[in-house]
Amino acid sequence: MIKLDNQFLQDVGLGELPDADKKEMLRHIYEQLELRVGTRLASGMTDAQLDEFEALINNQDEAGALKWLETNFPNYKEVVADELEKLKAEVTISAPQILEASNGQPQAN
Repeated sequence: MIKLDNQFLQDVGLGELPDADKKEMLRHIYEQLELRVGTRLASGMTDAQLDEFEALINNQDEAGALKWLETNFPNYKEVVADELEKLKAEVTISAPQILEASNGQPQAN
C-alpha cells in the first residue's frame, strides 16, 4: 500500500518543510501520482474499457473501480509502484530547490 506521509517526505529530503507546506506537497504528489498512473493505464485501454472505467469514477464508485482494475489490469499495482518510484526520484532531485523556495516564503505561525 502506498503511504504518502511525513516519512515519505523525510525519505525524499523534504522533512524540513513547514507543516502547511508538507500537506500541500503531499497533496500535489498524490495528484501527480494519480494522473501518471491514470494516463499510463488509459493508454492500454480500449475505448469501451475507458468508458466503463470513467463511468465508475464519475459515479464515485471507488470499490467498483478498484474491482474493475483488478479484473482488467491485474498489474495495476505494479504500475502504481513504478510511477511512485519515478515520482519519488524526481522529487528527491528537486528537494533542495523546493526547500529553498519554501524558506523564501513568509512562514505562518
